[in-house]
Amino acid sequence: MTFKSIGRGLIAFSLPIVFALGTLSFTLNPASALGGFGGGGGGGGYGKTLEEVKDKGYIQCGVSQGLPGFSNPDDAGNWSGIDVEFCNAVAAAVFGDPTKVQFSPLSAKVRFESLRSGEVDLLARNTTWTFDRDVALGLEFVGVNYYDGQGFMVRRNLGVNSAFELNNVSVCTNTGTTTELNAADFFRANKLKYKIVAFEKADEVVAAYDAERCDVYTTDRSGLAAQRTKLANPREHKVLPEIISKEPLGPVVRQGDEQWADVVRWTLNALINAEEMGLTSANISSQKNSDNPKVRRFVGTEGEFGTALGLDDNAWAYNIVEKVGNYGEIYERTVGPKTPLGLSRGANALWTNGGILYAPPLR
Repeated sequence: MTFKSIGRGLIAFSLPIVFALGTLSFTLNPASALGGFGGGGGGGGYGKTLEEVKDKGYIQCGVSQGLPGFSNPDDAGNWSGIDVEFCNAVAAAVFGDPTKVQFSPLSAKVRFESLRSGEVDLLARNTTWTFDRDVALGLEFVGVNYYDGQGFMVRRNLGVNSAFELNNVSVCTNTGTTTELNAADFFRANKLKYKIVAFEKADEVVAAYDAERCDVYTTDRSGLAAQRTKLANPREHKVLPEIISKEPLGPVVRQGDEQWADVVRWTLNALINAEEMGLTSANISSQKNSDNPKVRRFVGTEGEFGTALGLDDNAWAYNIVEKVGNYGEIYERTVGPKTPLGLSRGANALWTNGGILYAPPLR
């Protein structure tokens, strides 16, 4: 962007934009000005995240500090969960190797700044897509990998069967989340008295609720199911039936780097499309010689879709499914009915199966 004198007091705009301020003339590099929203490494280059990821050989993925089913480490430091496996899928797309990812546990309070600063390349941390976050924070949500809604958990001996019975209660939750505002809206709208007890770390919220420092625990319903597994006596607690908000959870990247956003977005789309097409980790190797044009595009034997994304392999979507699985496979082994969380597909079923999960076609 160039600033150039064209006469005292006049301002002219063009491409590049030209400003005239008296007799001053100076140049501003837009890549430097927008570096905070560009490539990784804290302003290492506008729009160069994919290049930087390839150079260092791994993806730095921001996840939660421990939420079973979504992103949770075991005693050996091995991470698992639906968000973790999404990061593995992006690594499979970029490198052909799902293990080329490192995980950064982030609190809700610092997660967005960690992404903006370049500390992480991708945020996959059960994060709600909202207008303010998408528009005002220099972030870009690339889709939804879990449709959720906020709820309330209480002790059974509280004698409450509905959220509308919650009056004169203390409510535990996390700072830096949408849950505080949603809870405030709910209690005010229903003329119920409450007090928020907020903590930065999720485990602090669980510990406070378990120690009876509050009457109610509120967060996304999937989170309540996950955190209930950490309580001393999980069966003594129940999740109330009301859902008080929409919480579309999804992966996030920095604004201003469309190439990297496309890679992450189409990784999610590939996971969903693979399930719809019946492509699984068990059968995709047998589809390499398929005559179906949709399958041929997916496995990379037809078209140059990997090249268009800036990837080195047109079999990027094939690699995702072969090495990680499709969306349904990930869901079932991380949060599904046979896991400790026991979550049915619900809204997260394919649109062909009564849910709202839908991805644009690969063509």
